[in-house]
Amino acid sequence: MVDRANENVRIGGSTSMMLYNIFPWLGPFLKNKKIVVRNILKNRKQITKLISGLLETLNPYDRRGFVDSFLIRKQSEEKSGKKDSYFHEENLMMTVINLFVAGTDTTGTTLRWGLMLMAKYPHIQDRVQEEIDRVIGGRQPVVEDRKKLPYTDAVIHETQRLANIVPLNLPHETSCDVTFNGYFIKKGTTVIPLLTSVLKDPNEWEKPNSFYPEHFLDEKGQFVKRDAFIPFSAGRRICVGESLARMELFLFFTSLLQTYRFTTPPGVSEDDLDLKGIVGVTLNPSPHKLCAIKRS
Repeated sequence: MVDRANENVRIGGSTSMMLYNIFPWLGPFLKNKKIVVRNILKNRKQITKLISGLLETLNPYDRRGFVDSFLIRKQSEEKSGKKDSYFHEENLMMTVINLFVAGTDTTGTTLRWGLMLMAKYPHIQDRVQEEIDRVIGGRQPVVEDRKKLPYTDAVIHETQRLANIVPLNLPHETSCDVTFNGYFIKKGTTVIPLLTSVLKDPNEWEKPNSFYPEHFLDEKGQFVKRDAFIPFSAGRRICVGESLARMELFLFFTSLLQTYRFTTPPGVSEDDLDLKGIVGVTLNPSPHKLCAIKRS
């Protein structure tokens, strides 16, 4: 499922799929369109099986997760006779697919950027590992450690800012007529919010195009929040998985850096690691290899 989800995210940003969005009649002739449909059907089949298993063992007094909560609400509204409910099978299917796809590719892509940046800038990796060793030692990292690891937290945030893995955000739609910066935008207009314009705004960041963790540190080396840090978008339609993603990124990144030293392969220099990235629905690192060396 992870491989299929990642493949669809990559193909979704391809030239052929962009053409399909403009000229839908091209669909039957496009190989990428067939791959996307095939992957979607296979994922739906697997998720249907997952939901059926959870439904058979459903206990209203023991909610095991999102699907249980959705099914219980669905049953409640069916009993009350409510019509036009949002809690129906197709909505459950699409929500699970969206959460799964959005929650795997984005976190995995950000981690790949983070590890490549550590190999490219070994002096920054040194500081991260020194802080982890000093504060955590050899035990397993926990979420509460983030407050005690300001430099590591700053490196993760700077990775998200510079990697900018969803540069065009996702399409939004105006819910009412609005005038913005002198422009009238009609209700129902599709709007593409360019996150790059904020994440790399020279008025907000001292070194907008460089990897500079100090963007998130004060003079005392303590972590500082920045209003211009919006990799999860902003407003009422902000990423629903933001808190989960923050937790995952911290735990995975910290655990990996605690255990391994990441370097370029023999014969490859740090300068050879390309930061341009490959455009899909998300912005992935260019193909590269890293060595993970077990730390003593």
